[in-house]
Amino acid sequence: MPLFTDISFFEVSMALLFIGMAERLLLGYAPAEMVGSKGWLIRGDIDE
Repeated sequence: MPLFTDISFFEVSMALLFIGMAERLLLGYAPAEMVGSKGWLIRGDIDE
């Protein structure tokens, strides 16, 4: 399992940070049909 032993804590934390930022951007700027309360991509708590 050398694949998992080569991953550092920094790489994991940067990946989680990037995913969190991408989710915030998607929820903020994507149309409500995609990320609204009845969205097909993410079911967010967004006023329509």
